[in-house]
Amino acid sequence: MYKQAAFCYEELILSQPTVPLYHQAYADVLYTIGGLENLSSARKYYAATIDLTGGKNTRALLGICLCASAIAQLSKGRNKEDADSTTAPELHSLAAAALEKEYRQKAPAKLHLISSALRSLKL
Repeated sequence: MYKQAAFCYEELILSQPTVPLYHQAYADVLYTIGGLENLSSARKYYAATIDLTGGKNTRALLGICLCASAIAQLSKGRNKEDADSTTAPELHSLAAAALEKEYRQKAPAKLHLISSALRSLKL
């Protein structure tokens, strides 16, 4: 019932657009549903979450990286002339750098784990 959940989160975002948790949860649902259009929308809502939290949401940063990887996998062999294909790697690298910086500051013992996980994502 993910489509119904997505509708509910859309309504929550419409009623309170400045609550980052709603944007993040909606992005999670869209990512779970999958598909190129939903993944692109999920990436936008993760970006909105980062914007609303001032870049302090680790889950949204990781979500951007995962969306970029999934979009790259689904877009293999397709026309890459759209604007989305040029911004996706840039957004991914910015989110990955922010994640590594955050782990370096708050959990240095786990930095190698996030670094290897980010390297394993295919773009």
